[in-house]
Formats: sequence, structure tokens, C-alpha cells
Amino acid sequence: MPEILMPRLSDTMEEGVVSAWHKKPGDKVTAGDALVDIETDKALMEYEAYEDGVLGEILVAEGETASIGAPIATLVAEGETVPAARPASAAETSAANGQVAAPPATVTDAPAPAANGAAPATVPAQAAEAAGTATSDGARSRPPSSPLARRLARENDIDLTALTGSGPGGRIVRADIESALKSAPAPAAPQVPSPAAPAVAEDPDVERVPLSRIRKVTARRLTESMQTTPHFYLTRIVDVGALLAFRKTLNEALSPAKVSVNDLIVKACATALRANPVLNVSFTEDNLLVHKRVNVGVAVALDDGLVVPVIRDADRKSVSQIGADTRELAGRAREQRLTPQEMSGGTFTVSNLGMFGVDSFTAVINPPEAAILAVGATRKDVVVGDDGEFTARDRLTLTLSVDHRACDGATGAKFLGQLAELLENPFRIVA
Repeated sequence: MPEILMPRLSDTMEEGVVSAWHKKPGDKVTAGDALVDIETDKALMEYEAYEDGVLGEILVAEGETASIGAPIATLVAEGETVPAARPASAAETSAANGQVAAPPATVTDAPAPAANGAAPATVPAQAAEAAGTATSDGARSRPPSSPLARRLARENDIDLTALTGSGPGGRIVRADIESALKSAPAPAAPQVPSPAAPAVAEDPDVERVPLSRIRKVTARRLTESMQTTPHFYLTRIVDVGALLAFRKTLNEALSPAKVSVNDLIVKACATALRANPVLNVSFTEDNLLVHKRVNVGVAVALDDGLVVPVIRDADRKSVSQIGADTRELAGRAREQRLTPQEMSGGTFTVSNLGMFGVDSFTAVINPPEAAILAVGATRKDVVVGDDGEFTARDRLTLTLSVDHRACDGATGAKFLGQLAELLENPFRIVA
């Protein structure tokens, strides 16, 4: 019987959460049908069936987590009997929990016989325990529950028979255990207290907010980047008076379509990378990977983390097309509807905080890329001209973060100089 496995839906995904099943056991499944919604580290995505059949057993209930490649359900061919439970699931669960599986034994189900008078089926004892059946002497075993729920129940001394499951068929899932923990009175003396837990739990002025999956992945990847990638930073102040005038002209010509300063910066970066691809690379232990395509990521801040959708072949697109793509991807990011393809394959990233009034900042490199450009706000500065006269100029600060393993300071400075020249002479961006 084929198994439906937890798919890899993003390049940073290590596990996924089953958000919602669109089919129930016994339903016919056709290739292309929406089968299940999976919450990844970056988005909520609909996963489609790849072959025809009938949905058998759901192994991972809604709200539960599974690693990539782990079975989440079974699929049977049409005409075959849909089993009530996967025979090996109890043994596999016991092995996963470090227990030795007992030899199979038969037990009688507690429910009354079926309407047609057929005798109840016999099932292995451990499968009966996982399914919540009664033993032969009438004693009630544990109700249906997921392996993770059973482990959490053991760790927190929770009686599963006292809970009502919210999963399919009344199955107890992780959310039920967490709900029970929240409603249970705090023990007088915890057996194994967490060092930080008492202080947080006892302080009424502190709220414990669980980390979102996006926040967790952002924290992990950027921590790895700072710990494993030797960053160096180059800063340059650019006169953007001509760029602002050029943008105004473009918007008048393109009305009602609009382009932003950031769209022009993305296009300028792509143009510079195409002309001199010293930063359009990725470092590995044995090779420097020089990318032939220029795919510029645009950092988008969400309430619960940071995502970087990618403008593919940005060097070949017009500024207006880059603007349209950026707006569409940013909107999909805020709705958590980006696809893996829209968030992968970047070769360089632009992070702009100018709209928040930030003058300058340094950004953390988004691995496996070799550089990221941090863009500050445009501001009026008083500068001294070559003639000694004071004039007010529109300027912004660019800070380039570079992986020193892939690029040296001089080559990074050369790229930043080329980028500044393009921004100060914006007609060259589209030439």
C-alpha cells in the first residue's frame, strides 16, 4: 500500500504541520485533487495528490507535525479494502518510543455488533491500544491518540482516558495535550522544572508568546549565517537626485502603473551583477559557484518573521515588470501563499528599511548567497560642492554585507562603486 509522505515544499523546510485534510478515509482521490494543506516554515500551501486511489488511514492528524519524508497517510487502489488501521503502525510507534513491541494478540471491540449482526473484527492488542479499544476483560485501554500525543502525555503525567480528542474520529492530538496542560493547575513543586519557566510563569506582567514557524526558521538560518559566514561591510552614500527625477518621469509615462525607488535599486543591482558577476556567487567548501542567472531576492517583513521572494532574471526584466512582480509577491507573502519556487533560487538580496525612516543598517547575508544590500532612507543633506558652495542634495546610504570567503574587500568595493554610478546616472539602468 503506497504511503503519502510529507513533501519538501521549501528549500529551508525540515518538517511540516498538517493544517487541514481535504479528504477523509474512504474518499476517492484523483491525481491533481487538493489533498491536504501543509504549513511550512514560510507559507501555508495546498498539496495535491499525484496518483489515483482511495485515501486509507490518516497517520498525521490536523495540527500535528511530521518530518520531511515521513508518512502522513496511506493510499489504496480502487477496489481494495480500506484498512481501519495500518497493521505496523503500533509496532513502529513502540519502536520510535524506545519500547519493545509485544507479540500480536486478539481482543474484542467494546462497541455493539454491527447492524448486520457480524461479529466484531479482531485486531492486534497494541493496535487496539492505539485505537482506543477495550481489552477482553472489559477494562478500557487508552483512547485513540497520536504517537506525539502519547509521548507528551507520558512526559507530563496526563491520563489520556480523561481527555476528549479533537482529531479525526476523536483521536487525541498534540493540541489536546497542550490544552490540558494550560487548564491544569500548576503543581506545587515541579519534578523537572525548566530553569526559565518558573520566573515566566509566576510573573503576571510577562506573556509567553509561542514562536511562529517563520520566526523559528528565520532565527535558525540567520544565526547559522552569522556564526558560519565571515561578514564584512562596505558603506557608500549615493546622490539620488537624478534617480528621483527619473522615477517621476517614468511614473508619469507609465501611469497608472508605478515604480518605486526600490524597484530601480533592484534593477540597478541586477544590471551591475550581469556586467560584473563577482557577487552573483555561492561559496562551498570546494568550489565557488558562479550563477549564470541573476535572481534578486526582495526582503519582505511580516508580523511573524521575514521572507524573501525572488525576482527571477531581474537583469532581463523592465523596471515596471520588476515593480509589478514585487508587489504581487509581497502581497502573496503577507497572505502566506508563496510557493517554494517563488522563495528559492535567489543569488543576491536587497533589504530596504528606508520606508521606516532608517538612515542606515547592516543586513545579515541570506545563505547560500554571498551578499546582501541594505538600503536606508532618502534624506536631504547639505553638501559642499566643488565650487565651495553649500547645496541641499537627496542622498541615501547603501551598506553591502559580503561573505569574505567568496569575495574580498576590493572586489566588493568595485561592485558597490558600479552600483552607485548606475543610481547616480539612472538612464544607464535601462539602457
